[in-house]
Amino acid sequence: MLQKLAAGNHAVPYRGPFTITRIQPSDILEEDTGDSAFGTLSNIDHAEMQKGLTVKMHEHVNDEIFSYVYKGTSYHRDSAGFEAPIAPGKLMMMNAGYSFWHEEKVKNAPAVEMLQIFVRPPESGLMPDIQFHDKPTDNHDWYLMVGPKGSAAPLYVRQDVYILDAHPKAGERLEIPSYKNLKPFLYVMSGEITMSDLTISKQEAVTDLENPLPPLRAKTDATVVLFFVDMNAPMSMDGTISGMGER
Repeated sequence: MLQKLAAGNHAVPYRGPFTITRIQPSDILEEDTGDSAFGTLSNIDHAEMQKGLTVKMHEHVNDEIFSYVYKGTSYHRDSAGFEAPIAPGKLMMMNAGYSFWHEEKVKNAPAVEMLQIFVRPPESGLMPDIQFHDKPTDNHDWYLMVGPKGSAAPLYVRQDVYILDAHPKAGERLEIPSYKNLKPFLYVMSGEITMSDLTISKQEAVTDLENPLPPLRAKTDATVVLFFVDMNAPMSMDGTISGMGER
């Protein structure tokens, strides 16, 4: 049975030059689990950062953080002195482990719109790492961005989680893949899609815990991000952000 997460009731912990809409994936479930997470997918921060903004150097511990920029350019700098632009098609994965410090800056227009996706690692105190990957920005079909070590994904996350994106054009139909024993969570970054008799718009999501997701059709040009998650994987609750899930 399809279940939809509607927009409009997401938390907004920061508002202004740095606005975060915090999507709690478990809100899509019929029962209240007392936790924000959908399996090990802890939360999705849909962020907007204005020109001139600097998010000063800060620490993450035990967070697996995937940065997905939809528009604009954010400049990453970390405690090792490494600097890199993060923009559409330029992906970044921070495997924070026992400690990772970083800073984000928006130097030029346009404003940055991006997702910071937090996954809980299987245990605390792992080694920190950072990864980058360049991908197409106009793939109409699914592009595998993130997966476990040993998978075909160019970026690894320390969990049984896969993350894909697609940019279907208005009117296009797109089949949804499946991963054995993993549950889907499809998030609309921009635009509007339909699936069966549901319409799913920006900052909304859809899942089915019993069956594969049916094909989607784009009502407008859209950007969609698709997750596959092990709902019963062991996880650390010690993450700076990902461990905040109990409520």
